[in-house]
Amino acid sequence: MNQNRRAQAAFTLVELLVVIAVIAILTALLLSVLSRAKAGAKRTACLENLRQINLGLRMYSDDSSDYSPKTPHTNNLPSLANIIDFTGFKEVMKHNVGLNGPSSAQDKIFACPADIFYYDLVTNGQPYVAQGIHEQVFSDYSSYGFNGATGTNPVSGRPASIAGRKISSIKSPARTLLVFEIPAIFPYSWHEPKRPLSPENAVFNDQ
Repeated sequence: MNQNRRAQAAFTLVELLVVIAVIAILTALLLSVLSRAKAGAKRTACLENLRQINLGLRMYSDDSSDYSPKTPHTNNLPSLANIIDFTGFKEVMKHNVGLNGPSSAQDKIFACPADIFYYDLVTNGQPYVAQGIHEQVFSDYSSYGFNGATGTNPVSGRPASIAGRKISSIKSPARTLLVFEIPAIFPYSWHEPKRPLSPENAVFNDQ
C-alpha cells in the first residue's frame, strides 16, 4: 500500500515537471512571437515616418521651383560639421509635415521607434551611446537624414548628393535616396543591431 502511494506521488511529480517544461517552452515561443511582432510594428511606424517626410520634402520642392534643400555646414560644432548636410533639411521643411517652432525630441514624425542607440564616431572612448540620435541636438532631433552630402563622387566627378538640385533633373529617381535612417550611412542598423561596430557586422537586411 505504501509503495503504491509512493509510486503515485513519484508519477505526479514527473507529470508536474513535464507540465512546467511545456509551459516554459510555450512561454519562450510566445515571447519570440511577441518580440518579432514588436519589431515589425517599429519597422512599420518608421516606414510611415519616412513616407510622410518624403511627401513633405516633395511639397518643399514644389514650393521652391522644384529645388531640393541645400544646407551645407551650418552646424557650429566643428567635429560634427558634416552631419548637418544630412539633417539640416528638417529645419527648412518641417512646416510641411505640420511642425512649427524649435525642434525637439518630441517631434515624433522624425523619431524612429527603434532609434534607441547610436555610435559616436568622432570622440574617443566607447563609441556606443545608449540614447537615440533623435534625442540629440547635433541631429536637430531627427532619426532621418537627407541625401545632401557636399562634395563630388570620386569616380564620376559629379555631385555626391541631390542637395540643391531640381527633383526633375534626377535621371533615376527609383534608384536615388531621398530620405533614410541615419545608420544607412554608417555600418550598423537599429532594426538588426549587432555589436561591436565592425565591418563584419555591417550586414543589412534587404527586405
